[in-house]
Amino acid sequence: MPTGTGELVGDAVGPLLQGLVLGTIPLTAISFVLGVALALLLALMRLSGVRTLAVTARTYVSLVRGTPLLLQLFIIFYGLPSLGVTIDPFPSAVIAFTLNVGGYASEVIRAAILAVPRGQWEAASTVGMGYTTTLRRVVLPQATRVAVPPLSNTLISLVKNTSLASTILVTELLRKAQELAAPTFEFFTLYTVAAGYYWVVCLVLSFSQAALERRFDRYVAA
Repeated sequence: MPTGTGELVGDAVGPLLQGLVLGTIPLTAISFVLGVALALLLALMRLSGVRTLAVTARTYVSLVRGTPLLLQLFIIFYGLPSLGVTIDPFPSAVIAFTLNVGGYASEVIRAAILAVPRGQWEAASTVGMGYTTTLRRVVLPQATRVAVPPLSNTLISLVKNTSLASTILVTELLRKAQELAAPTFEFFTLYTVAAGYYWVVCLVLSFSQAALERRFDRYVAA
Protein backbone atom coordinates (compact mmCIF):
# COMPACT_ATOMS: atom_id res chain seq x y z
CA MET A 1 0.00 0.00 0.00
CA PRO A 2 1.51 3.39 -0.91
CA THR A 3 2.60 5.59 1.98
CA GLY A 4 0.17 8.33 0.97
CA THR A 5 -2.72 5.94 0.95
CA GLY A 6 -1.65 4.44 4.26
CA GLU A 7 -1.51 7.88 5.83
CA LEU A 8 -4.90 8.71 4.35
CA VAL A 9 -6.45 5.58 5.88
CA GLY A 10 -4.74 6.24 9.21
CA ASP A 11 -6.07 9.80 9.30
CA ALA A 12 -9.58 8.60 8.36
CA VAL A 13 -9.91 5.87 11.00
CA GLY A 14 -10.77 8.29 13.81
CA PRO A 15 -13.33 10.44 11.95
CA LEU A 16 -15.01 7.37 10.44
CA LEU A 17 -15.20 5.74 13.86
CA GLN A 18 -16.74 8.94 15.19
CA GLY A 19 -19.36 8.84 12.42
CA LEU A 20 -20.10 5.23 13.34
CA VAL A 21 -20.32 5.75 17.10
CA LEU A 22 -22.08 9.12 17.10
CA GLY A 23 -24.21 8.68 14.00
CA THR A 24 -24.80 5.18 12.66
CA ILE A 25 -25.08 3.27 15.95
CA PRO A 26 -27.42 5.72 17.77
CA LEU A 27 -29.56 6.04 14.64
CA THR A 28 -29.79 2.27 14.37
CA ALA A 29 -30.48 1.66 18.06
CA ILE A 30 -33.16 4.33 18.48
CA SER A 31 -34.93 3.45 15.24
CA PHE A 32 -34.89 -0.28 15.95
CA VAL A 33 -36.26 0.00 19.50
CA LEU A 34 -39.03 2.37 18.43
CA GLY A 35 -39.68 0.35 15.29
CA VAL A 36 -40.12 -2.92 17.19
CA ALA A 37 -42.51 -1.21 19.63
CA LEU A 38 -44.52 0.07 16.65
CA ALA A 39 -44.34 -3.38 15.05
CA LEU A 40 -45.78 -5.04 18.15
CA LEU A 41 -48.67 -2.58 18.14
CA LEU A 42 -49.33 -3.18 14.45
CA ALA A 43 -49.14 -6.95 14.89
CA LEU A 44 -51.69 -6.86 17.70
CA MET A 45 -53.93 -4.64 15.58
CA ARG A 46 -53.72 -7.16 12.74
CA LEU A 47 -54.64 -9.99 15.12
CA SER A 48 -57.44 -8.13 16.85
CA GLY A 49 -61.07 -8.86 16.14
CA VAL A 50 -61.74 -5.20 15.39
CA ARG A 51 -61.94 -4.91 11.63
CA THR A 52 -61.06 -1.20 11.53
CA LEU A 53 -57.82 -1.79 13.44
CA ALA A 54 -56.89 -4.79 11.32
CA VAL A 55 -57.52 -2.95 8.04
CA THR A 56 -55.59 0.11 9.25
CA ALA A 57 -52.58 -2.00 10.19
CA ARG A 58 -52.73 -3.98 6.94
CA THR A 59 -52.89 -0.78 4.88
CA TYR A 60 -49.96 0.73 6.78
CA VAL A 61 -47.81 -2.36 6.24
CA SER A 62 -48.72 -2.41 2.55
CA LEU A 63 -47.71 1.24 2.12
CA VAL A 64 -44.39 0.81 3.93
CA ARG A 65 -43.45 -2.37 2.09
CA GLY A 66 -44.64 -1.01 -1.25
CA THR A 67 -42.57 2.19 -1.30
CA PRO A 68 -38.78 2.70 -1.30
CA LEU A 69 -37.14 3.60 2.01
CA LEU A 70 -35.24 6.41 0.29
CA LEU A 71 -38.52 7.92 -0.87
CA GLN A 72 -39.89 7.70 2.67
CA LEU A 73 -36.84 9.62 3.91
CA PHE A 74 -37.32 12.28 1.24
CA ILE A 75 -41.02 12.70 2.00
CA ILE A 76 -40.31 13.33 5.68
CA PHE A 77 -37.27 15.58 5.26
CA TYR A 78 -37.89 17.34 1.95
CA GLY A 79 -41.65 16.93 1.53
CA LEU A 80 -43.09 17.88 4.92
CA PRO A 81 -41.62 21.42 4.87
CA SER A 82 -43.99 22.21 1.98
CA LEU A 83 -46.80 21.49 4.47
CA GLY A 84 -45.23 23.72 7.10
CA VAL A 85 -43.57 20.90 9.05
CA THR A 86 -39.78 21.12 9.24
CA ILE A 87 -37.81 18.41 11.04
CA ASP A 88 -34.05 18.32 11.55
CA PRO A 89 -32.03 15.65 9.68
CA PHE A 90 -31.38 13.21 12.52
CA PRO A 91 -35.01 13.15 13.85
CA SER A 92 -36.24 12.86 10.25
CA ALA A 93 -34.06 9.79 9.76
CA VAL A 94 -35.24 8.28 13.06
CA ILE A 95 -38.88 8.78 12.06
CA ALA A 96 -38.39 7.29 8.60
CA PHE A 97 -36.43 4.26 9.81
CA THR A 98 -38.83 3.68 12.71
CA LEU A 99 -41.84 3.68 10.40
CA ASN A 100 -40.04 1.39 7.97
CA VAL A 101 -38.90 -1.10 10.61
CA GLY A 102 -42.38 -1.07 12.12
CA GLY A 103 -43.94 -2.09 8.83
CA TYR A 104 -41.55 -4.97 8.15
CA ALA A 105 -41.10 -6.23 11.71
CA SER A 106 -44.84 -6.27 12.38
CA GLU A 107 -45.22 -9.24 10.04
CA VAL A 108 -42.38 -11.03 11.80
CA ILE A 109 -43.98 -10.50 15.20
CA ARG A 110 -47.44 -11.42 13.93
CA ALA A 111 -46.11 -14.69 12.51
CA ALA A 112 -44.26 -15.42 15.75
CA ILE A 113 -47.41 -14.90 17.82
CA LEU A 114 -49.39 -17.13 15.48
CA ALA A 115 -46.71 -19.80 15.88
CA VAL A 116 -47.59 -20.15 19.57
CA PRO A 117 -50.09 -23.05 19.86
CA ARG A 118 -53.67 -21.99 20.45
CA GLY A 119 -53.74 -24.32 23.42
CA GLN A 120 -51.43 -21.94 25.28
CA TRP A 121 -54.11 -19.25 25.13
CA GLU A 122 -56.77 -21.71 26.26
CA ALA A 123 -54.66 -23.04 29.12
CA ALA A 124 -53.99 -19.51 30.36
CA SER A 125 -57.69 -18.72 30.16
CA THR A 126 -58.58 -21.73 32.31
CA VAL A 127 -56.40 -20.45 35.15
CA GLY A 128 -58.02 -17.04 35.00
CA MET A 129 -55.53 -15.03 32.97
CA GLY A 130 -56.91 -12.18 30.90
CA TYR A 131 -55.80 -11.26 27.39
CA THR A 132 -53.08 -8.83 28.43
CA THR A 133 -51.64 -11.11 31.10
CA THR A 134 -51.65 -14.10 28.77
CA LEU A 135 -49.93 -12.09 26.10
CA ARG A 136 -47.28 -10.75 28.46
CA ARG A 137 -46.56 -13.87 30.52
CA VAL A 138 -47.29 -16.76 28.15
CA VAL A 139 -47.44 -15.84 24.48
CA LEU A 140 -44.80 -13.13 23.96
CA PRO A 141 -42.00 -15.02 25.77
CA GLN A 142 -42.56 -17.98 23.44
CA ALA A 143 -43.02 -15.80 20.37
CA THR A 144 -39.75 -13.98 21.13
CA ARG A 145 -37.72 -17.12 20.51
CA VAL A 146 -39.34 -17.55 17.10
CA ALA A 147 -38.91 -13.88 16.22
CA VAL A 148 -35.23 -13.52 17.18
CA PRO A 149 -33.66 -14.68 13.86
CA PRO A 150 -35.81 -12.58 11.50
CA LEU A 151 -35.71 -9.55 13.81
CA SER A 152 -31.93 -9.86 13.94
CA ASN A 153 -31.87 -9.82 10.15
CA THR A 154 -34.02 -6.70 10.24
CA LEU A 155 -31.54 -5.07 12.61
CA ILE A 156 -28.58 -5.95 10.40
CA SER A 157 -30.40 -4.57 7.37
CA LEU A 158 -31.15 -1.39 9.32
CA VAL A 159 -27.45 -0.88 10.09
CA LYS A 160 -26.75 -0.83 6.36
CA ASN A 161 -29.86 1.17 5.50
CA THR A 162 -28.76 4.00 7.80
CA SER A 163 -26.28 4.90 5.06
CA LEU A 164 -29.27 6.37 3.21
CA ALA A 165 -29.47 9.02 5.93
CA SER A 166 -26.46 10.68 4.29
CA THR A 167 -28.83 11.84 1.54
CA ILE A 168 -30.66 14.05 4.05
CA LEU A 169 -27.45 15.46 5.57
CA VAL A 170 -27.21 13.20 8.63
CA THR A 171 -23.56 12.96 9.70
CA GLU A 172 -23.16 9.19 9.97
CA LEU A 173 -20.50 6.79 8.72
CA LEU A 174 -21.08 7.13 4.97
CA ARG A 175 -21.46 10.91 5.22
CA LYS A 176 -18.11 11.09 7.03
CA ALA A 177 -16.51 9.00 4.29
CA GLN A 178 -17.93 11.33 1.65
CA GLU A 179 -16.63 14.40 3.45
CA LEU A 180 -13.16 12.90 3.83
CA ALA A 181 -12.99 11.72 0.22
CA ALA A 182 -14.18 14.96 -1.37
CA PRO A 183 -10.89 16.93 -1.05
CA THR A 184 -8.64 14.02 -2.07
CA PHE A 185 -10.87 12.13 -4.51
CA GLU A 186 -9.80 8.90 -2.76
CA PHE A 187 -13.35 7.60 -2.89
CA PHE A 188 -12.44 3.95 -3.43
CA THR A 189 -10.07 3.81 -0.46
CA LEU A 190 -12.28 5.62 2.01
CA TYR A 191 -15.48 3.92 0.93
CA THR A 192 -13.70 0.58 1.33
CA VAL A 193 -12.69 1.49 4.88
CA ALA A 194 -16.27 2.56 5.62
CA ALA A 195 -17.51 -0.76 4.21
CA GLY A 196 -15.16 -2.52 6.63
CA TYR A 197 -16.76 -0.71 9.54
CA TYR A 198 -20.24 -1.76 8.43
CA TRP A 199 -19.03 -5.34 8.01
CA VAL A 200 -17.54 -5.48 11.51
CA VAL A 201 -20.75 -4.15 13.09
CA CYS A 202 -22.84 -6.69 11.18
CA LEU A 203 -20.46 -9.49 12.24
CA VAL A 204 -20.85 -8.50 15.90
CA LEU A 205 -24.63 -8.50 15.52
CA SER A 206 -24.55 -11.91 13.80
CA PHE A 207 -22.50 -13.42 16.65
CA SER A 208 -24.85 -11.82 19.18
CA GLN A 209 -27.82 -13.33 17.34
CA ALA A 210 -26.24 -16.79 17.47
CA ALA A 211 -25.52 -16.45 21.20
CA LEU A 212 -29.08 -15.32 21.88
CA GLU A 213 -30.51 -18.23 19.93
CA ARG A 214 -28.36 -20.69 21.89
CA ARG A 215 -29.59 -19.14 25.11
CA PHE A 216 -33.23 -19.57 24.09
CA ASP A 217 -32.55 -23.17 23.00
CA ARG A 218 -31.61 -24.10 26.57
CA TYR A 219 -35.23 -23.73 27.60
CA VAL A 220 -36.64 -25.87 24.81
CA ALA A 221 -37.31 -29.49 25.62
CA ALA A 222 -35.45 -31.94 23.39
